[in-house]
Amino acid sequence: MQNNYHYNLEISDILEKPKNNSSVSTQILFGEKFKILKQHKKFFKIKLINDNYSGYLKKQKFLVNYKPTHKIGKLKSPIFKLSKSRRFTHTKKYLPFASKIEVLKRFKSFVMFNKNLWIKSKDLKPLNHEIKDFSKIVNLFKNIKYKWGGRSFKGIDCSALIQIFYTYNNKFFPRDTIDQVKFKKGIKLKKKFKKGDVIFWKGHVGVCLNSKQIIHAYGPRKKVVVMPIDYTIKLIAKTAKLEIKKVFSI
Repeated sequence: MQNNYHYNLEISDILEKPKNNSSVSTQILFGEKFKILKQHKKFFKIKLINDNYSGYLKKQKFLVNYKPTHKIGKLKSPIFKLSKSRRFTHTKKYLPFASKIEVLKRFKSFVMFNKNLWIKSKDLKPLNHEIKDFSKIVNLFKNIKYKWGGRSFKGIDCSALIQIFYTYNNKFFPRDTIDQVKFKKGIKLKKKFKKGDVIFWKGHVGVCLNSKQIIHAYGPRKKVVVMPIDYTIKLIAKTAKLEIKKVFSI
């Protein structure tokens, strides 16, 4: 068995248990590297290389000897097929933001990343490309629905919204808020916040876009929303009985 594999579908759920009806733990994106830890009937237990997160994935064939060269730099990139008449048709599928691909072939303004699967060249960035302004990334997900364990345009949760900034920039950052809150040294709690302040509650996190607004994947609103910071703090204290646990800068 190979040591490392790369995922070969657009996006899939990683489950907490090796059962079809198990809760979603997180998700894996196209081209992400992982290890298979063990087999369990129709499932593999895997560990993602980028954040050491583990869970169960349905058995299938994966990419081997795959060498990603680029990544998706927009919220979702439409996937096309090339017909025998040399025309591109949309498959009605998409690669999510931060998916990693290997450019196998180029034709016109498209690149092939898998067997007769193509995306537009303009949707790609080199693998080492960085976006230093986190707001350009998190704002891509504004109004995307809230999904527990989600990491894409199909749905995202609060901790993934923070993690995706680091993932795109090829930096390690934990997956869950319980680990994220411990990852950096906190700053003194204050009444005034600034752009880049990451605010943690027990089981929830959001990041300040400026001194007045916070963006977060907010379960009660069922989507990624921008809200006034003071209002959000008071709302969470009132409805969930939670106070701020920690603040650090992204």
